[in-house]
Amino acid sequence: MSPATSEAVPTPDTSPDAGAVWHYGDPLGEQRAAEVGAIVVDRSHRAVLTLTGADRKTWLHSISTQHVSELPDGAVTENLSLDGQGRVEDHWVQTELAGTTVLDTEPWRAEPLLSYLRKMVFWADVTVEPADLAVLSLIGPHLADAEVLAVLGVDALPAEGTATALPAGGFVRRLPGSGHEFDVVVPRDQAPGLVDRLVGAGVRRAGVWAYEAHRVAARRPRLGVDTDERTIPHEVGWIGPAVHLDKGCYRGQETVARVHNLGKPPRMLVLVHLDGTPERPAPGDPLLAGGRTVGRLGTVVDHVDEGVIALALLKRGLPADTPLTTGGEVGAAAVIDADSMPQSDGVGAGRLAVERLRGSAR
Repeated sequence: MSPATSEAVPTPDTSPDAGAVWHYGDPLGEQRAAEVGAIVVDRSHRAVLTLTGADRKTWLHSISTQHVSELPDGAVTENLSLDGQGRVEDHWVQTELAGTTVLDTEPWRAEPLLSYLRKMVFWADVTVEPADLAVLSLIGPHLADAEVLAVLGVDALPAEGTATALPAGGFVRRLPGSGHEFDVVVPRDQAPGLVDRLVGAGVRRAGVWAYEAHRVAARRPRLGVDTDERTIPHEVGWIGPAVHLDKGCYRGQETVARVHNLGKPPRMLVLVHLDGTPERPAPGDPLLAGGRTVGRLGTVVDHVDEGVIALALLKRGLPADTPLTTGGEVGAAAVIDADSMPQSDGVGAGRLAVERLRGSAR
């Protein structure tokens, strides 16, 4: 049984999750429960939008990076909006169900994304509206237990990349490659009661600290925390999960294609281990090698097994054994997790063709 909600500790005011619960008195215990049992994390501060209308899929396909024009009912994917230089402006999770496309994104992107999408409608049969829906995240190997399924009202949890409608409204979904992690998206007024019933079925109530530790360990980037105004999709592993390389035109496509075919992204997303200083460095702090800035910190979190870990954007090609320090108000030593380094870059098709032409001209 999880602690009572009266023991909830709010997230710091400076957190991107301000307004949510940070933990319920035992943050590391909540993380352990996610590994061996099951937890539920209230992430209802996320912004949710709905798209309706006959043109919604083809219209969204034309202005975003993912191939969504033919998404079948029950499909779940990630998607991006880029600026004209191919830099990431928005990232969202997208669910197609029962004639409605549901997007959920970071709280601070609610109004900008809504405004952008509405501005791009023109003559298409599409209506974009804010939705009074709450996102609850479930993590753990015991989520398929009969008691949990009974609370949700489903016979089985969805396969990766799919969503299942819930009898009382909303849906449960599973992103590709997410392992024992599911999201339940329900009308906001249903969320508190659903959480209480899940807790009664043996699921532990947990705060966003547990969710963030799980996400960072899985090396999944978060918009605006692990990315900055210069981030392109290749740097953070969003090619594939959120960017389809064989679809038609969209804003920023030229950069995506050029980097894929001819070059390499200037930075790479890695996991770093920080020393156990009492104070923690902050997202956005520079990472230094020999006094020179070689990257920036993203999410920093205390992990039950790994200690203090963080995601970081570092200069591509930096050796894994490079000694690093943080350069903000809190100085800490940092070590790159070698297993998190991107695989060796292959030569893109375009670059290979150029090199062959140069060789034949000699």
